[in-house]
Amino acid sequence: MNTLFTIRLGLARGWIEFRQTFTSAQDLWSYLGNSVVFLAVLVFLRGGTVEGTPISVAAMSMPGVLGMLLLFGGVLATMQLLTTEREDGTLLRAKAMPHGMGGYLVGKLLHVSLMTIASMAIVLLPGLFVLDGLMERGLSGIPTLVWVTLLGLLATLPYGAILGSLFGSPRAAVAAVMLPLMGLIVISGIFFPISVLPEPVQWTAQVFPLYWLGLGLRSAFLPDTALPAEIGESWRHLETAGVLGLWAVVGLLIAPAVLRRMARRESGTALERRRHRAMQRVG
Repeated sequence: MNTLFTIRLGLARGWIEFRQTFTSAQDLWSYLGNSVVFLAVLVFLRGGTVEGTPISVAAMSMPGVLGMLLLFGGVLATMQLLTTEREDGTLLRAKAMPHGMGGYLVGKLLHVSLMTIASMAIVLLPGLFVLDGLMERGLSGIPTLVWVTLLGLLATLPYGAILGSLFGSPRAAVAAVMLPLMGLIVISGIFFPISVLPEPVQWTAQVFPLYWLGLGLRSAFLPDTALPAEIGESWRHLETAGVLGLWAVVGLLIAPAVLRRMARRESGTALERRRHRAMQRVG
């Protein structure tokens, strides 16, 4: 019963936060600004095709763009929200409520998930009308797009919460995480098949969910004529679901424990100390 109450509390909180985001132009731009930029780039590239193939540059790039938005939402947005609300005292107030931390985590996951889906829709929906050859598979690619997106969110959101629990400020979090994350993006081939990379790099990339996210999204958009560039010349849907599912299960098991441990260290004194350090930086 307590678990169901916590989930209901979190879902209600997440929905309220989602609606409130649309009342702030600054918050909306922070979530959706990248989508507008990516869409503009795709429109600029809409006339070209990939050399040696009939596949349009827009269709080849779209899976990578959606994957980047999902990664930024699931990891970076969650991490920054958590560290910001830890710094301004929101998390301390949640801790004081019955089932507050569990509800806080569920609410944050729902809020970020909805905003991430919205950011992806801003690129995808207009793209269907202005970009040629975007849905080479037609309607058959939609179920794949849906399940890969949902599993991708579950495989990234908990780790954004975990990382947010480890840093005391959003600036420190971004500074520590951005460089490794960009390196992972490069070796995971989210914008291109990693078969062109050295074999040790390929094996390393396949450990992380980002490679499988890119592969799954490519399988939703690209025709089977693109398979020769993939490892094993296969979309490997079963392996994609298995790896993303495993990362999701592990993350969902670890994140609440890490968040509770971090919350136990939160206090009014700790909050005031962080505010004092922030004021010194501003000064």
